[in-house]
Amino acid sequence: MAQDSSIKNLIFDLGGVILDLSVERTLQSFADISGLKKERVKELFISSKGFLDYEKGEIEDGEFRSFVRDLYSVQTDDDALDASWNAMLLGIPQQKLDLLLSLKEKFNVYLLSNTNNIHLNYINDKIMTPVFGEASLDRYFHKAYYSHHMKKRKPDANIYEQVLDENNLKPHETLFLDDNADNIAGANALGIRTVHVVTPDHIIAYFNGK
Repeated sequence: MAQDSSIKNLIFDLGGVILDLSVERTLQSFADISGLKKERVKELFISSKGFLDYEKGEIEDGEFRSFVRDLYSVQTDDDALDASWNAMLLGIPQQKLDLLLSLKEKFNVYLLSNTNNIHLNYINDKIMTPVFGEASLDRYFHKAYYSHHMKKRKPDANIYEQVLDENNLKPHETLFLDDNADNIAGANALGIRTVHVVTPDHIIAYFNGK
């Protein structure tokens, strides 16, 4: 990375790249509260449009909770449902936040996350504020983009194009780092350079040249 002087801009995904993530924990929690087998929970999770709609901000929190209750036939209060939904969010290592601050001194650094209101509130209120004394992730990026605010989601071209256009970024000068192969392909199709993140510490090793 240090030898590639053509890269001026970095765009990071959040979950699985900066935020440690385990979707399996949420699937198991949904199985626990619904009585369904985890395999069935996962099938419905993958095939049900409501999760994507929520990431695009097309349904509100209450509508999402109703969707989950209907999908998995669960009867539980909002707090318990949110706890299951947030179970996948494991935390953010201090080392990654330190890395982002150091990169901000050399590059234009952006966040582009497929996320939702319940998750973002949890990250801000239960991770950033109590652990790091920060109200949000904003200090660590020149600008943070969240799918549910944008009404768009990766890997659709228009979400990448918005980030490029708003910040006058050239695709060939921009490096996008994401743990999802489809999102990587979506960025590649626009000429954005990419790194497919495959381990929790991938970005640490990558930028430290290891």
